[in-house]
Amino acid sequence: MVLYYSATGNTEYVAKRIAKRLDDECLDLLARIKANDYSELHSEKPFVICAPVYVAEMPVFMRDYLKKVPLSGTRDVYFIFTSGGYAGISGMLAKHLIRKKGMHYMGHAEFQMPRNYMASDMYPELEAEEIERRIHTSWLQIPRVAKRIREGRQLKARHIFLFEAVITVPFHPVWTRIMQPAKPFYATDKCIGCGKCEKICPLNNIRMENGKPRWEKPCAHCMACIGNCPVEAIEFGSVTQKKKKYNLKRFFRQNRMKAK
Repeated sequence: MVLYYSATGNTEYVAKRIAKRLDDECLDLLARIKANDYSELHSEKPFVICAPVYVAEMPVFMRDYLKKVPLSGTRDVYFIFTSGGYAGISGMLAKHLIRKKGMHYMGHAEFQMPRNYMASDMYPELEAEEIERRIHTSWLQIPRVAKRIREGRQLKARHIFLFEAVITVPFHPVWTRIMQPAKPFYATDKCIGCGKCEKICPLNNIRMENGKPRWEKPCAHCMACIGNCPVEAIEFGSVTQKKKKYNLKRFFRQNRMKAK
């Protein structure tokens, strides 16, 4: 069974194509995470958990969910991480998590996908050509990864050095507390009050009031709300006002690119 969470389509793209290669079920965890649904998940085939990377780690809300949900049947678990270029210590943390559940960690693979983080000027926008290159490169990588999983072989990604953990472990909570405020998010007059942002927030921290969304803390800065707004009415302060709102499916439509 392939399990995934995806904010703007990158992880969903990889997860669904790997599931198709494996002829396996593919489950979006968003609804279960939002509802705190920890009912057992059962699979006779290996679990393949696909996750984005936020601040060099798997999203905290996804990691916390996986700690609590019972996984039965197979004991083998693979991980797939999608990031803008650096998966950090995600693999190390995944290994620790799965071993604590008494299961077999079968390694992880890293996919470099288009960067979706828009709430900072630290990360320059990618040109359409680079976005398309990353998607195509990932598409070419999928058959190789799926083949190893199908054959029951370990996935091998880059080595995670000790200094990465030493830096990331104390840095991550500080960053998420200070650098991920919810207050700067707002909806412009283009907002049509559809409530989609409320429905897709994994932390249930968006509330519709008088037809407009209101953001509460904490915020994961997953970019789901800003990337999925159908009329691109959501902004983060002045940082995003001139930026393209990234969403994989929207990119396909705008660039007439086929989702292979």
